[in-house]
Amino acid sequence: MKYIAHIRQKDGSIQTVIEHLQAVKESCENYGRVIGVSHLAGLAGLLHDLGKNTMEFSTYIQEAVAHPEAPPRKGSVDHSTAGGRLLFERYHKNTSTVEDKFAAEWLANCVISHHQGLRDFVDSKQTSPFLERVEEKVLKEFDQAKQEFFNHVPEQELDRYFNEAKKELKHYLKLIQQHKLPSITASLLIKYIFSCLIDADRSNTRQFEENTSSEPNLDQHAFFTRSYEALHQHLTELERQGDSAHPINRLRREMSDRCEEFAQRDSGIYTLSIPTGGGKTLASLRYALKHALTHGKDRIIYVVPYTTIIEQNAAEIRTILQEDDLILEHHSNVVEREFELDNEDYDLRKQKIKNARDTWDSPIIFTTMVQFLNTFYAKGTRNVRRLHQLSNSVIIFDEVQSVPIKCISLFNAALNFLHILGKSSILLCTATQPALDFVKHRLHMSPQAEIIEQLGEVSQSFKRVHVHDRTTSLGWGAEELADFVQQQMNEVKSVLVILNTKIAVRRLFDQLTQLDRENERGVRLFHLSTNMCAAHRKDILEELKRSLEAEEPVVCVSTQLIEAGVNISFECVVRSLSGLDSIAQAAGRCNRHGKDPIRNVYIVRSADESLTRLPEIRIGAEMTQRILHEFNQSPERYDQDLLSVSAMKAYFEYYYSQFQTEMDYPVAGLQKNLYDLLGANKDFCKAYENKHHKPLETLTRASLATAEQYFEAISNRATSIVVPYNEEAVDLITALNGELDGGELGGLLRKLQPYVVNIYDHELKALDANNNLDLLLNGHVLALKQPAYSKQFGVNLAGNGEWSFAMI
Repeated sequence: MKYIAHIRQKDGSIQTVIEHLQAVKESCENYGRVIGVSHLAGLAGLLHDLGKNTMEFSTYIQEAVAHPEAPPRKGSVDHSTAGGRLLFERYHKNTSTVEDKFAAEWLANCVISHHQGLRDFVDSKQTSPFLERVEEKVLKEFDQAKQEFFNHVPEQELDRYFNEAKKELKHYLKLIQQHKLPSITASLLIKYIFSCLIDADRSNTRQFEENTSSEPNLDQHAFFTRSYEALHQHLTELERQGDSAHPINRLRREMSDRCEEFAQRDSGIYTLSIPTGGGKTLASLRYALKHALTHGKDRIIYVVPYTTIIEQNAAEIRTILQEDDLILEHHSNVVEREFELDNEDYDLRKQKIKNARDTWDSPIIFTTMVQFLNTFYAKGTRNVRRLHQLSNSVIIFDEVQSVPIKCISLFNAALNFLHILGKSSILLCTATQPALDFVKHRLHMSPQAEIIEQLGEVSQSFKRVHVHDRTTSLGWGAEELADFVQQQMNEVKSVLVILNTKIAVRRLFDQLTQLDRENERGVRLFHLSTNMCAAHRKDILEELKRSLEAEEPVVCVSTQLIEAGVNISFECVVRSLSGLDSIAQAAGRCNRHGKDPIRNVYIVRSADESLTRLPEIRIGAEMTQRILHEFNQSPERYDQDLLSVSAMKAYFEYYYSQFQTEMDYPVAGLQKNLYDLLGANKDFCKAYENKHHKPLETLTRASLATAEQYFEAISNRATSIVVPYNEEAVDLITALNGELDGGELGGLLRKLQPYVVNIYDHELKALDANNNLDLLLNGHVLALKQPAYSKQFGVNLAGNGEWSFAMI
């Protein structure tokens, strides 16, 4: 009998279990080979669906395909435990070697978890979900499934393959010990193997269903060579322009040249501390392309704090390289909820969503800090599927100071893993470098890590603004702040105001609108916030730039989304009190190209902001206030400059000292932190031993599922909704309810990313109460109705937005 892995819905064709296992094994080997774990990953692929070798599963899948409208009862068949049990019984129980036990534990967990996410080896209830699955769960036809597998893969061949996997694991255990890496590193290596399995399994299933073959591998070296030549052609053209001799442009050129020289160095973790406005995007691209060519890297990945930066940087690089289809922007997940189908859940509609192409397989990728952290630490299988693509890459963190405080230790662990085990080169880019190598669980920086030499002198050469402290104890309300902005507009033609909350931004914008109507001054007012989708913000920024270039009178009021990575220049900037790094970024939007000798940046306090639920901004503001006080007392302490390297260093020392117990991601409900749960996990292990009067049977102690359950890169969890911003968005939203295969669906979800807005729970409830939400893709995607989107403000909770497809 041929046991069934999948049945193609279109024509009833069958993919046998052994065909699927061999194909997934080969893909896993290819993914794992990048860092030297081809056999570890390959073995997970070879055994993951062993449990489908049963009559029970064959009957089950035939019934599911015959009756898609009424799939079989959930929980009736388990096909993923069998492969894990085989590994545990054969290679764990009858051995005493560390390598055997670790290999069996890690691979068995990947196999039993490939539909739901990795299991805990020990949990808060003093149980071991992993052991319960591989030792205790009843499997009716386990012996039959195992015998059928050995009919195709001889036992001695499996043993030989396992021994090769064991050698790979032994090498990595030595590497972890050699570099004195913490035990969380082992958990990340498990996740890497798991990533290989998930991507290989989902991709092969989709290809079978669509009756397509794997796409040919891209010649990365040829692409990077073309890109390198295109970038140099662009830089040559810049040098021919009339203002190329300007001091700012000369400095940008010098730092860009320095990046190319530095790219010859071996892979490592380096910093690029180019001052704001110093041409960081092109300089870092120059480093990345040269380094990728020199050291054979597979891809270049930009990780940025906000989707706004993705839009601008990706557009800039697309214009230069002229190969749009090879540059991927991953803004956020359109399908918000993780549909983790249990082993026996064969709802074909859900399977199609899971198998949709959703991986980072382009040579140049732009994504956000949230998506990067989710790849390592979020629950389920969707995010971790991308993890293996981060290996052997050049990863550029733009504005790295944006790492959430609670995630700093987890972030450092991920970067240390990617460099030392994952063979990637890391570049931390910002004008305001945080002290990530001085915290408790530090980043393993490379020797002489800073690319820019004589950083203090370079910073002074880039000085284009003077910072004024206009903070008051009570702060200014919208009326006072609007009057101050109008006073500045008597002296300049453009003012940017950046406030910390959307409510304060909206109040100031409304007040400025009223004043402009009363005074008939004809000032163009612009509003920016995260209530707008990425495509909307992009259009507003383009119109804003055109107004600035035409020297029209302009005021822009925005949240902090504009202060990093947006290539735009105002004659005056007003920044509400926040962290000194944010103030420095805001100052980078003032006199950006040094066309004027010195321009003014004002620090104010907004009375309309409530920072109670924004502790990082609140504490950052308090530490900035401390720096302001010290500067007023003795400015020489900070080299007569509030934005000096010494001031920034002092600020981060003060700032991090307020969060020493917060950096390991504490979980109040457990009285534990995620860093420890993914590492030594001593407390849970001790509790297990006390309850069972014996030590935990596994050497691996991590509470993988528990850590994932509590992880959120950003608190105040938001839900992704797609918005009907323009005609393209409406067409894409309409297409979601059509008949799509996995490949078409994956492409459609990618195209929808610029039309996503993240909504907090209270906002979601308000939209739902006003009947302004639609459910798409069988209820798996949320879409906003047209009346709830305003062309001026974006999402409108009341649902009375002024609707128009016209661009701003």
